[in-house]
Amino acid sequence: MNAIALVDCNNFYASCERVFDARLVGRPVVVLSNNDGCVVARSNEAKALGIRMGAPLFQVRDLVDLHNVAVLSSNYALYGDMSARVMHALQEFSPEVEVYSIDEAFLSLDCRPEWLPELGRRIRERVYKLTGVPVSVGIAATKTLSKFAGEIAKKSEKAGGVLSLFDSPHLDTALERTLVSDVWGVGRQYTKLLNARGITNALQLRDCDVRWARMAMTVVGARIVEELRGVACLPLQLCPPPKRSITCSRTFGRAVTTLSEIREAVAFFMTRAAEKMRRRGLCASAVTVFFSTNRFNKSARQYANSATVELACPTDTTQELLSHAMRLAEGIFREGYEFKKAGVLLSGIVPASPLTKRMHDDEQNERMRKVIRAVDRINAKLGRDAVRFAVSGLKREWMTRCEKRSPRYTTSWSELLTV
Repeated sequence: MNAIALVDCNNFYASCERVFDARLVGRPVVVLSNNDGCVVARSNEAKALGIRMGAPLFQVRDLVDLHNVAVLSSNYALYGDMSARVMHALQEFSPEVEVYSIDEAFLSLDCRPEWLPELGRRIRERVYKLTGVPVSVGIAATKTLSKFAGEIAKKSEKAGGVLSLFDSPHLDTALERTLVSDVWGVGRQYTKLLNARGITNALQLRDCDVRWARMAMTVVGARIVEELRGVACLPLQLCPPPKRSITCSRTFGRAVTTLSEIREAVAFFMTRAAEKMRRRGLCASAVTVFFSTNRFNKSARQYANSATVELACPTDTTQELLSHAMRLAEGIFREGYEFKKAGVLLSGIVPASPLTKRMHDDEQNERMRKVIRAVDRINAKLGRDAVRFAVSGLKREWMTRCEKRSPRYTTSWSELLTV
């Protein structure tokens, strides 16, 4: 039976920043959310200071100033590219890799059990050599157990970042020391249910009656119990399921009050969503536009609305999608409100290749498709927005604040690292 390894990037956002800025090594680092509002990532040094995940920056400002904490805006272009490099490195060790999230992946490892710890160390060293990103490796018989092993590997200095619980005599001890709330797939409500039955640790959950687990926690609970027993119930997803929808939305850097700025923002979001859809060879059958005021500002008037239109024929052309989005935005806009967020949703996603012939305007549609593909090629060669739609604006003063963002070292020619 093949072992399953979970490779988890340590403090991923902070680690990506440190790859290109050695001054951050050993220094507390926090990465902020959109508009530089809340903490969404922390280095170990920042965690040790007591900075909580999700804490607003203004609440931890004293700690930041006192301990010289490096504060950075989110740099999603950098993080996405570094994630792709990590996943590419992992394919050297297994043809079966499931990208679970931006900083985690499951691998199928086919080797003798006694060789697994050494293989885990080789994976860790190789990823660090190729990307500079430190990872933890947990190895076990199932995905649930490998997730569990990975958490121990990350927190235990003795493990050195790698732990194999495949055919391990220490598995029962490790399960007994783990709270049931820390088991992958057990949420807050299931924790209350299990604690009420006297099940407080992972070992007790593994040894409970699987029939009771199925009745009390549905098939999800039964799978967790079986996975803890070493029975693989969650196969690797080597081909991710097709997208059902594509969303692009942002919180504005400042309040937006005019229709012209709302149109500009919606057009910008639609352009990005359509680009993403075309890269995946997809088309949309429905368009939704939404925007809202700041619900946390109790002193301001509140308004939120959305509108959807179903298309007669699926499309992937930005021109056609923009025309629908503009009509929807104008229909739900209201004067006298300070809008804080807007976005678009493309749904009814279908493959683009077998597009049905249109009864009307098929030639015009084909011309639009050729034009937008030419625009995509130009932008791919000369840089994003080298050619853009006028309605998406030039200044974009409403854009999300990212005043502390590091350079996009790996995806922008103008921001390459210089020595």
